[in-house]
Amino acid sequence: MLTFHAMSSELDRPSRVTTEVQAAWAARHGAEAAQRLAAAEDLADAIRDATTPPNTTDTYSKGWKVWERFCTEQHFPLTEGTRGALVAFVTWALNRGRQEPGPGGTLGYAPSSVHSHLTAAVVELRRRGHPVTKIAQSEARATIKKVATQLAKTGERRGRGQAPAADLDNLHRITEACDDTPTGRRDCALILTGFHFASRASEVAGLLLADVTVHPRGLKVAVVTGKTERSIRTVAIPFNRTEPTLCAVRAWQRWADAYDTTDPRRPAFPRIDRWGNIGGPMAPDSVTAAVARIAQRSGVPLRWTGHSLRSGLATESRRNGKDALVIADQGGWTANSKAMHGYMRRADEWDDNAAAGLRRSRE
Repeated sequence: MLTFHAMSSELDRPSRVTTEVQAAWAARHGAEAAQRLAAAEDLADAIRDATTPPNTTDTYSKGWKVWERFCTEQHFPLTEGTRGALVAFVTWALNRGRQEPGPGGTLGYAPSSVHSHLTAAVVELRRRGHPVTKIAQSEARATIKKVATQLAKTGERRGRGQAPAADLDNLHRITEACDDTPTGRRDCALILTGFHFASRASEVAGLLLADVTVHPRGLKVAVVTGKTERSIRTVAIPFNRTEPTLCAVRAWQRWADAYDTTDPRRPAFPRIDRWGNIGGPMAPDSVTAAVARIAQRSGVPLRWTGHSLRSGLATESRRNGKDALVIADQGGWTANSKAMHGYMRRADEWDDNAAAGLRRSRE
């Protein structure tokens, strides 16, 4: 976290703002004011870097490398995000941007991946002081959409698609398959707790013992590593007295009984090796791998990922008649989130359906 003192020291460092920009400021406001403005720009960069989630930084870094490969291969200047350059970039990425063939043997990225790579390129270009217009970016995104439509028409599928949503029947399978070892208790608590607050893998990985508080009516989970401002939240998880085997509170208490919880700075869900030795915090990728491994071990027929817990809460809550606003609060979505409503449609598509239950009118 950047404090006021860190801010002051940041302002005293040599600026990374270009000399041309500093000269223009100096001409308008004087040399000293120009230096302060330039240092403030560096401070803004430092704050942005310090507050950007690691997974977002990693995604941007990977996307920028794709942009660098494109510019090298096509002999484009690295610093020009023009309308034509961006449209050419997404077209190249959709057709042959991958270094190794993906699923189905294609060298083209999935449209969703190209969207991410485009965002990364635009963000980094702007960060380096090279403007990218909204019109240029919009036309590139429109190109992705048009190509995605053509791919759908030809029956070509790219990418892994949506993660299968966790469901209550398969959660039962998992709880029954988790044994009474520390690993089994951790696995059960991780799955049920993560499901009940619609967690991302990064949110489970970031939880400390201090973030999980036992309450007379259940658990309070403080999610402080959310991906967005909305997803930083404190969530209540009540006891499940109707389905005790699915109760996240009881699963957490069983895990806490097997884990040294005296230090609140310890990870809520640590790594455990094959010999039962408890280690440090799990990385987001480790959480995703653990969810997939636990599900497979339990005989879940579909391959769950870390995101299955998040989409599953929205789907099952909707199926149980919960309001969209309540679901949004629990998962840290905005009320009009396209992702959340997409998950809920899985539950609504049969019952809340224009073609369901049609009958002739009786006069």
